[in-house]
Amino acid sequence: MNKTKVIFLIACTICFGFLLKLSAQETQMSTYCNPVNLDYTYMIYNADKNISYRSGADPAVVKFRGEYYMFVTRSLGYWHSTDLLRWTFITPEKWYFQGSNAPAAHNYKDSVLYVAGDPSGSMSVLYTDNPKKGDWKAVPSILNDLQDPDLFIDDDGKAYMFWGSSNVFPIRAKVLDKNHRFSASDSTYQLFSLDMKKHGWERFGENHSDTVLGGYMEGAWLTKHNNKYYMQYGAPGTEFNVYADGVYMSDSVLGPYRYAPNNPVFYKPGGFSNGAGHGSTVVGSSNTYWHFASAAVNINVGWERRICMYPAWFDKDGLMYSNTSFGDYPHHAPTVAGKMGQFTGWMLLSYNKPVKASSSMEKFPATVTTDENVKTFWVAEKNDDQQWLEIDLEKPGKVYAVQVNYHDYKSDLYGRVPNLYHRYTIEGSLDGKNWSNLVDRSNSFKDVPNDYVELGTPQIVRYVRYKNINVPMTNLSISDLRIFGIGQGKVPTVVKNFSVKRHTDRRDAMITWEPQPGAQGYNILWGIAPDKIYSSWMVYGKNSLNLKALTTDQQYYFSIEAFNENGVSQRAKVLEVK
Repeated sequence: MNKTKVIFLIACTICFGFLLKLSAQETQMSTYCNPVNLDYTYMIYNADKNISYRSGADPAVVKFRGEYYMFVTRSLGYWHSTDLLRWTFITPEKWYFQGSNAPAAHNYKDSVLYVAGDPSGSMSVLYTDNPKKGDWKAVPSILNDLQDPDLFIDDDGKAYMFWGSSNVFPIRAKVLDKNHRFSASDSTYQLFSLDMKKHGWERFGENHSDTVLGGYMEGAWLTKHNNKYYMQYGAPGTEFNVYADGVYMSDSVLGPYRYAPNNPVFYKPGGFSNGAGHGSTVVGSSNTYWHFASAAVNINVGWERRICMYPAWFDKDGLMYSNTSFGDYPHHAPTVAGKMGQFTGWMLLSYNKPVKASSSMEKFPATVTTDENVKTFWVAEKNDDQQWLEIDLEKPGKVYAVQVNYHDYKSDLYGRVPNLYHRYTIEGSLDGKNWSNLVDRSNSFKDVPNDYVELGTPQIVRYVRYKNINVPMTNLSISDLRIFGIGQGKVPTVVKNFSVKRHTDRRDAMITWEPQPGAQGYNILWGIAPDKIYSSWMVYGKNSLNLKALTTDQQYYFSIEAFNENGVSQRAKVLEVK
């Protein structure tokens, strides 16, 4: 072999190795991070006012012939996945002109997939045996006055429609004749209503603060497990950080239903991605359960939302429960055997760290991109390849993943817009002078409004720099650039002087603790028994929380843990609070 050929082969090998490394950075996805990174549709609700924003809410996720389909409000189509992690949008042959509204979806014995969700509230049940093609047909009859429907066909073939979206009316049900055009029974069954005087979490407003207007009950979704029925419902309002899903349980599909004592079951009020309401629960691989729900953004309008997902289980006493602790940090994906849904332990290296930028529009500074607040955002003066954002982590840390959360600032886009893509690179450096590539989207054709990228090889860096190439919006705008990894310092010690004092109004409790040196924040943890501490609230930069989510006649057990970029402390001793 001559010298020229040898040099050529060596060059090809080096080039291939580089491309392989680059590919690993882009494609290794054994973890996920909320909010879910979908190519969300631009809503048309407020097009008459020239308000442009993306949104995804009220997800109905079903398994059909071993694969998954996600139906989302007003999306002009739906998404398909083989693993609950990677989703591809489907534009069906036939669909609702304005998109489905709070859709219902049900898989009947892997033979037919049914959907309901006409925005008018008067709807036919649609069906297909080929959702990838989307040749939907309509049952020739109309069901009237339905909002937030849930279609359920039991194992015995009997069909039911549940619905409700109101601050007055309960979750209701009708029996349907599946073999006769899904015609509805004359009888309407009243299942259960909100009880805000007893259930603190059902109260309206941010942090359940507004008790003047009653909360909304909506988004019914029925799950059957071990011959018990778990009716999930959303409250108190989709635009709030406390939007959650509660559960009522029954031994019969039409009740009577009893309130789950550990409500709200799906609850994510603190941190960056808030809310876990109006969702659906689906069985994933290895018979694991996953709850997909709506998370609030609420910047352009109250209906601006994203999709989130959390693992779900059933305990030895038959209670449905979840774990939303560190719920917007990286977790192991649904396909990772033995670790599905578990927290990776990768901490937030970028919280409140110093930021520099190429340019900023007045009132939209770059400093807010590390504040863990989805409602604040940076706007660059332009959308071009001269815009950049640089974070000083202040100390070197091992970076495992990054998440770029774009914001729509006067985007002037509406509906399902084709050929959108985000192009950028992210570099890392130890000294701020010599840079190496962490993420390369320079030739990407992906539409990634909440782009989460797990690095193929973790890198130890102090400085992280985002360099823009192109985004679909008029101006480059980012809510938060989040850097996940493990710092090289000390983990906080156990929190001291932890106190929980329940108010005269037993729905409320004031929780205080001694600030912990070196802590970024704290997880307040509570439950109905020492071995059922299922609920949590993430708090940054404070040492108190006025918790207004309790049930008046329920006894609780509380604990707390501190965290920073280096890890999580041991939990404090559990307090019994009667």
